[in-house]
Amino acid sequence: MKLHRIGLLLLLAVLGAAAGAAWWLHTPLRLNADEVQIVIPSGSSAREVARAVAAAGVDSSPLFMSQWFRWSGQARKIRPGTYQIDRSFTPVMLLEALVLGEQSLATVTLIEGWTFHRFRAELALAEGLTPSTAMMRDEEIMERLGAPGVAPEGRFFPDTYSYSPGTKDFAILEQAYRAMRSRLESAWAERASDTPLRNADEALILASIVEKETGAAAERSLIAAVFVNRLRAGMPLQTDPTVIYGLGNRFDGNLRKRDLLSDTPFNTYTRGGLPPTPIAMPGNDSLLAAVRPGQTKALYFVSRGDGSSHFSETLAAHNRAVDKYQRRR
Repeated sequence: MKLHRIGLLLLLAVLGAAAGAAWWLHTPLRLNADEVQIVIPSGSSAREVARAVAAAGVDSSPLFMSQWFRWSGQARKIRPGTYQIDRSFTPVMLLEALVLGEQSLATVTLIEGWTFHRFRAELALAEGLTPSTAMMRDEEIMERLGAPGVAPEGRFFPDTYSYSPGTKDFAILEQAYRAMRSRLESAWAERASDTPLRNADEALILASIVEKETGAAAERSLIAAVFVNRLRAGMPLQTDPTVIYGLGNRFDGNLRKRDLLSDTPFNTYTRGGLPPTPIAMPGNDSLLAAVRPGQTKALYFVSRGDGSSHFSETLAAHNRAVDKYQRRR
C-alpha cells in the first residue's frame, strides 16, 4: 500500500512538472524593457546562449533556458547574430527566432546624387556598422574591391541596405559596388543604337551629370538628350555641377564667373567632352536616361526656379529664357 502511494505521488509530481513546463514554454517572457536586444556570438553553447538571453534583460533562469534549448533538440541549430524581442515572446517563440536566424536588421540609405565622400561619411555614422575601412584611402578600398586604379566616384549604387549589427562597413561598400556594376551593365545593354557614348563608363559619367542637373524627375531623359545632342555637335557640355565638383572644398556655395573660367579636368566650360570620372552616384532612372535619352533637338536648358527646366533649340531662344527665368528674377 505504501509503495502504491509513493508511485502515485511520483506520477503526480512528474505530471505537475510537465504541466508547469508546458505553462512556462507558452507564457510570455518577462523583460526589463518593452524590447530587448540579444547578441549571440558565433560558436555559443546552449548555456552561453541562455546567459546571453538573461544578460540582455530577460528575467529567466539561464539553467532552465539552457535545459529547454537542449531538451528541444534545437540547441545546435541556434544561429549567431543580433535579435530583438518584445514582451509578446514566449520561450518557444524565442527559440524559433534563434533557430530561424530572424535577426533584427539595421539599415543605411545612400541617396542619389551623393558623392563617394558623402557616402563614406554616412557609413561612418551608421549605427552598428563596424568601421573596418575608416583608415583606408579611397584607392585602397577600390583595390580591395578588385578594381585597382578605378576612381570610386559614381561606382556605388544609391539604395537602402540592411545589415545586422556588427557587420563591417566594407560589406555595404561591396554590396553597393556590385549593385552599381549590375545596374550599369543592364542599362548599357539597353542603350540606343545611335548613342555617341563609347562605353558603359561614359554612360555612368553622363548619368551622374543628369542626376545632378535634374530638378524634376520627368525631365531626366530630356536633360540627357541635351547633353547627347551637344556631344554629337562637338559642343562643350557647359554644366555647372561638373565645375562645382572640380572646385572641391574651394566651392563656397556661390558659383562665380571666375570659377567657370578656371580650368580643371572637370570644367566642362573650358574643356570639351565628358569629364574624366562621374561626379556623383546616379540612380537607375538617370542611368537609363543616359543610354536612352528623350527625343528633342534642344541644345540648351535653364531652370525656371520651380524645379523644372525650360528647353531651347537655339542660343537666341535660350538667352530669352535666361532673361525670363534667371536674370529678371
